[in-house]
Order: sequence, then C-alpha cells, then structure tokens
Amino acid sequence: MTPAPDPAADVYEGRDGELFLIRGNNRVLEQYGRPGVARATLWRWRRIIATRVRRCARLGATYLHALAPEKLTVYPERAEGLAFDPGRAPSLRLARWLTASPGARAWVDLAGAFRAERDGPPLYLRTDTHWTHHGCALAYRTILARMGVPPRDDIETRRDPTPLPFSGDLGRKFAPHRTELAEGTALASAARRVHANALLLEMEALGRGGDAHLGTHAVFRNDDAGADPRRLVIFGDSYAQHTAHSPVATLTALFADTFREVHFLWSTGIDWHYLETVRPDFVLGEMAERFVIDVPPPNIRIERLADLARERKLMEPITAADSLPSPPQPPPDAPASAPEAADAAPR
Repeated sequence: MTPAPDPAADVYEGRDGELFLIRGNNRVLEQYGRPGVARATLWRWRRIIATRVRRCARLGATYLHALAPEKLTVYPERAEGLAFDPGRAPSLRLARWLTASPGARAWVDLAGAFRAERDGPPLYLRTDTHWTHHGCALAYRTILARMGVPPRDDIETRRDPTPLPFSGDLGRKFAPHRTELAEGTALASAARRVHANALLLEMEALGRGGDAHLGTHAVFRNDDAGADPRRLVIFGDSYAQHTAHSPVATLTALFADTFREVHFLWSTGIDWHYLETVRPDFVLGEMAERFVIDVPPPNIRIERLADLARERKLMEPITAADSLPSPPQPPPDAPASAPEAADAAPR
C-alpha cells in the first residue's frame, strides 16, 4: 500500500521556527528555479494585464494589479539551508516582463515594498502564508498610493491588537499543530456587509464560512462621512477575502473602511459583465504570487464559479475538524472587520 503523503512535506522550517510553503499544488519552490514560471506564461500575463488596463479605462475605471509576495521572496535569509534563487521570484520576473507594456502602469510593487520593510515588525505570521496586520497595512498603503487615494490615518486607534493563540495554514499541517500568538486584527468600522451570494450564505449556514473560497461574492457599504465616495471592485483571493473574520489581516476590511463601496469577488479572472453593470472607479486584481503559474480563463462569470464551487464544497465529506462546534457566524450586516474564533484556519 502506498503511504499517504505527509502534508508537512509541503513546509520548510527556517530560522526561529518560521514556516515557508515550498510545494503544494503550485510547486512553489520550483517557481524560484530554472526554468521556473514559463516564459510563455509570463508573456500571457503581460497581455492579460495590458488588456485589463485598456478595458477598464473604457469603463471609466483605473485597473491595478498586485501580487501578494511569498515569504520566500521577502525573507529568503530566514529560509536557512534551502536552495533557491530569490532573484527569480515570480513577482520580480513578471515586473520585468511588464516593462514598456501598458500593463506597467497598473503594476503595484508589493514585493519591493515588503522587502524594504523586512527588517521592521513581522510582515507575515510565523505559522501561516498570510500577513500580520503590519504586513496587510503595508500592502493597503502601497496599493492606495498607486491609486492616488490617501489611507485612513486613524485605523490603529480603532483596532484591538490583543494577541490571540493561533495556528496558521502551515502550522496546521503538522501534528501536533504549530501555534503562535497572533496580534488581533479586529477593527471598529462603519463598513457593513450588504450583500453575500448564495455560496457564501450557504457555507455560513453550515458553519463553514471559512471554506467559502473561489466564487465567493460580497459587497460592503460604508456611510461614514470620512469614507472616500468612490467604488472599488476587488478580484482577489485569501489576502483580500470576503471578510476579516480571523486573526489574519485582510485587505477587504481595510478597503471597506476606506471607500464608500467595496465589492469582493474571489477569482483570479475578471467578470467583465459584472464590471459593466457596477461601473466602479477602481478595479484591483489581487492574487498570491504562487498563482502566477496558472493563467485564468479570459471570460468568467462569478455566479458560474460559485455554482461549480457549491457543487464541490457541499459534496465534500464532513471531517473530524468539521464536526467540532463552529463559531457563531456574523449577521449579514456585520462589520467588515468583525472578529471570529481565534483558531479559525485561514486559506
């Protein structure tokens, strides 16, 4: 009988217990080698981003593209003993491929911003692929700077930084789980969720809101007098997310606190029909750096993605972890930054 794969084999433990994702479905470490991400793939991304810039401009919107950098890109020196070339990080290579392209003006250099701040407070959770509040706030400010929008300057006064016990998406691959204290991310905000699609509502009703990923769609409204009156649509992943109900800081909560209206659609592709209907001022394409290896389909519809995800998710067997008592789910009009259970595993 073939032994079951060891999930911990996807993880490398570096200096001071810092955990790095090195394998998984996206073969992360291979992307830093040769050939790494194929030149044809980078060329296709160059054309995709340029097309998004032009099509958004025709809709009266500004398009921006941001890759959430991997820990390997930002903290290569902490992955002691691991052989890879941080100079071949997918985000760095794609940035070079965008040179002289219309897509260059949409590029948000998060890798550069994070590398410049890597000697300061931690930007990533030690047991997770995702950001600390400090890292998320850095990404938030960097993206807003490219938009020409000032950030809210009172966020820290409205945040509860109380540390909570936490085991991240990498720490939970070990038995027993690796844990840490994660600084709280709950933010007092006027932003409220005013729409969630059927996929998200059904998953929340099952106590599995944290499992709602691809195809999730949520809209937030902020009637605070200090909110920027414009509308932002995010096509993103777990670094933005449909909510901030976990110790992992997410961009959607910060943007919902900043803009009058924020739409989040969990997809690496663009739903152009949706944009034609909503007519936003800004469109942000956000995704993890490791996802560069896959090019999204040219024409997606978010509800079609949701239907496919619903079929798959609702057919998954209930595991022992799923059978544990679930934290209470937030009401539909919950704040964008309402806290959830400290041990909720992010994706």
